[in-house]
Amino acid sequence: MRFFISGIIQGSQPGRELHDQGYRQRIREYLRAHFPEAEVYDPVERHPNSIDYTPEQARAVFLSDVAEAGRADVIVAYLPSASMGTAIEMWHAYQRGIPIFTISPLGENWVVKLLSRRVFASLEEFGAFVASGGLASLLEVEG
Repeated sequence: MRFFISGIIQGSQPGRELHDQGYRQRIREYLRAHFPEAEVYDPVERHPNSIDYTPEQARAVFLSDVAEAGRADVIVAYLPSASMGTAIEMWHAYQRGIPIFTISPLGENWVVKLLSRRVFASLEEFGAFVASGGLASLLEVEG
């Protein structure tokens, strides 16, 4: 099983500001606690200083990460607000039939609503779903 953590990095922040990335650790912990054998791919973990990359490096990493999203078994997307990169990763995965589980208060946003298998209002709600066996059950049924 291969999970891909997709989520806001810059979002609509001006300049080089980044959103807090602490959510990635929490998602990773939820997944590893209940899917210990799974691979969890996190673009920020692999490229923590990508904001400092040259345009050529940034383009290569961005395109590589989108391709990685297309190779995952499951996408977990975190969208406290809109994120173009996350939307692109979600679309790429959706086109390949990869289930997307989104954590977002933007439940009526079309990208969130139409591409997600299920939407969770908070990290805690997603964590409880994983801990209850809900994610494992859904993936078993679909697998």
